[in-house]
Amino acid sequence: MTLDLFSDQPTQTPERIQLGPQSWLFRSRLRDQEVAWLNTVASLTAQAPLQRMTVPGGKLMSVGLSNCGAFGWISDSRGYRYEALNPQSQSPWPAMPEYWQRSASAWAREAGFDCFEPDACLINEYQWGAKMGLHQDRDERDFTQPIVSVSLGMSAVFQFGGLRRTDLIQKVVLEHGDVVVWGGVDRLRFHGIASVRAGSHPLTGARRINLTFRRSQ
Repeated sequence: MTLDLFSDQPTQTPERIQLGPQSWLFRSRLRDQEVAWLNTVASLTAQAPLQRMTVPGGKLMSVGLSNCGAFGWISDSRGYRYEALNPQSQSPWPAMPEYWQRSASAWAREAGFDCFEPDACLINEYQWGAKMGLHQDRDERDFTQPIVSVSLGMSAVFQFGGLRRTDLIQKVVLEHGDVVVWGGVDRLRFHGIASVRAGSHPLTGARRINLTFRRSQ
């Protein structure tokens, strides 16, 4: 169920910033939980190691990628899609932790999207110089379901555009523990991450981890 544009929305505060009609940035949502989240990331990527996938045009992505949940997002010469098996091991992706599911659902609900139950979580690792070009998330079957994105570690510049690639782009610095939720009329906005600058974070070193929760099927 998506947010009615005329219904009550979260109140904008320094910790809740509206990016679009149905898009929100929630600041510092992992207080006292960040170590647990990072330990879980380490456990999941030990089971399904990060890999740099190839885009259909043949180039190698600069971001390391893994997944958890019933389905995982993959890219290769055949295109972009969700698969139940890890192409590297031909094994199912690790199960999504229940507390991750609960958290993603709660953040979606706070942004106005009820009944969001993610079945896929992309785990992206950015090191210095890694980036994610402007794109739309179009590989899911149900565009009424929102996207929930969690940032861990080094900061990065989130580029949030419009429904056309040529639309103006908002540039927002995402810090450790920030959560972005977008859906509804904003669901197909172009978005990306600018090249991550050299730096370090006390908990992740020279890495940024992004967790993107989706309903793929």
